[in-house]
Amino acid sequence: MSTATSTANTGARAGEPAPVATESLAELLVSGQRPPRPSAWSASLTFGWRAVLKIKHVPEQLFDVTAFPVMMVLMYTYLFGGALAGSTTEYLQFLLPGILVMNVVMITMYTGVSVNTDIEKGVFDRFRTLPIWRPAAMVGYLLGDMLRYAIASVVMLTLGLVMGFRPDGGVAGVLAGVALLVVFSFAFSWTWTMFGLMLRSEKSVMGVSMMVIFPLTFLSNIFVDPRTMPGWLQAFVNNSPITHLSSAVRGLMAGEWPADEIAWSLGWAGLFVLVFGTVTMRLYNRK
Repeated sequence: MSTATSTANTGARAGEPAPVATESLAELLVSGQRPPRPSAWSASLTFGWRAVLKIKHVPEQLFDVTAFPVMMVLMYTYLFGGALAGSTTEYLQFLLPGILVMNVVMITMYTGVSVNTDIEKGVFDRFRTLPIWRPAAMVGYLLGDMLRYAIASVVMLTLGLVMGFRPDGGVAGVLAGVALLVVFSFAFSWTWTMFGLMLRSEKSVMGVSMMVIFPLTFLSNIFVDPRTMPGWLQAFVNNSPITHLSSAVRGLMAGEWPADEIAWSLGWAGLFVLVFGTVTMRLYNRK
């Protein structure tokens, strides 16, 4: 009887985990070295790669940097080229650098949409608990979107060359113009990360973004020379950050070195990072 009881007890305990001594458990927990904290650059690149992977799994996100720019270039060139410049080819030399600026600047608003979407899904709660550089998540969004800016630039310049655009600045001038545009767009994107944290839905972010971007881009020298505008409107247009950026990119691609316009563009970029980057991080730390 005792043997059977012992066997039954042994069988009942067979499925239970084996007891672990306190000393063994402590050794198991403290024996390995704690992994080093990732650097700010490493953490930012990791989040940037996450943004790129989202594009890989949802390639429809590239619609706004491929089909939309093509449509804009074709439409504005052939609708307004003859009326404004006498020929579409001549107008294209003036238009393409400006329309490139317009499209890339408009794309920046999707950074705020991505931030707001992750907040709604609760992903940001997990990011905040990680032992990483606090702004890494935000910087990662912007680094990932820089790829989108580059793709849009390549698509539009390729189409422009096919249509007859011939930049006098050559490859060096084009690359310098695109680099300045990407730097400015990176800084300008901090505006939308702020709205992504402030507003409660992605539709609200898109609505506010369009209300800001459309007047800012159309009230500039992207499409026409500001000298044809009324005096009171010229005062605004000539001091717009988009006008300075468009003039700088247009000059670089034409083989010139518009130092004043480049300085203004970089100054506006620094101001955007200083103001909206600071507000973004305060909201991120408190949200």
